[in-house]
Amino acid sequence: MYMELKVIKKDDKSLLLEVAGESVALTNALREELWEDKSVSEAAQIKEHPYLSQPKIFVKNYKGEPTTALEKSAERIESFAKEFQNEFKKALKK
Repeated sequence: MYMELKVIKKDDKSLLLEVAGESVALTNALREELWEDKSVSEAAQIKEHPYLSQPKIFVKNYKGEPTTALEKSAERIESFAKEFQNEFKKALKK
């Protein structure tokens, strides 16, 4: 299955994005990382039904674009994943 993103609602300060084809693991990681951004006033993952709906991520900003906050959060997660991969490879060599 592949990931498909769908904007459900967007305005100047908030964004609700459906993340089809992924589990709540991704939206949970994004939510956690969004809370580290000082411009974010609200961040939540939404999963209405475990089998009938797709996970969603909600972000609302004090200032700036919610899309920018989400993009920066995704970049930080990517960086953490690469760091983990490098450390894991080192640990396997010991």
